[in-house]
Amino acid sequence: MEKINFVRNGVLRLPPGFRFHPTDEELVVQYLKRKVLSCPLPASIIPEVEVCKADPWDLPGNMEQERYFFSTREAKYPNGNRSNRATTSGYWKATGIDKQIVASKGNQVVGMKKTLVFYKGKPPHGSRTDWIMHEYRLGCPPTVCFNSSQENTSLQSSVAPPMENWVLCRIFLKKRNGQQKEEERDSRKARIGKPVFYDFMRKERDLNLAPCCSSSGSSGITEISSNELDDHEESSSCNSFPYFRRKP
Repeated sequence: MEKINFVRNGVLRLPPGFRFHPTDEELVVQYLKRKVLSCPLPASIIPEVEVCKADPWDLPGNMEQERYFFSTREAKYPNGNRSNRATTSGYWKATGIDKQIVASKGNQVVGMKKTLVFYKGKPPHGSRTDWIMHEYRLGCPPTVCFNSSQENTSLQSSVAPPMENWVLCRIFLKKRNGQQKEEERDSRKARIGKPVFYDFMRKERDLNLAPCCSSSGSSGITEISSNELDDHEESSSCNSFPYFRRKP
């Protein structure tokens, strides 16, 4: 199958009606692990960017959407494990404890997620902003390419190449409570204002239709429940393409 490249000049471009909305497990197993092992990725959709070389608002992509980047960690000190997260006009500061990412099958820890907040200025007197970063790293050095029953066995490797210091970053602007409530209110108004048409002849016609027939022949409108919409938090999916979600 031909590999599709969704990144143009460092900017993510998806077909109309779709967005990139992977779970934590998908990001670690399907993308980060493959990147570390130089294995084929499901899609060329995440660009390589040195995240800490620029402020979050200067990074490629649409600031109003979540942005994903492969990046490498730079050591703050020559013999230390701490990362240098200083940018042009501020710095990223870790908050809380790292979260374990557990595989949906087997309960194996496949990665870790660190949450960071961006501060303007110099530590320790920087001013907190609404910019958030989730930094994903592998739970342990991988030894083989991830493989499923549908994939070609040639992806497997008994000897892995040297592990690079790759991480996967998800960066987004946190919405304030007032802004979020206003958007939800506008969304409800839009739904309430939609006209609904009822086809009173449908019952008679349905008598001649097989149960498996499509409803496309009906003029009735099917409303989508709000429970079917994607949550901001990650959730599992049984789609053939688990990394792409239909826009709500």
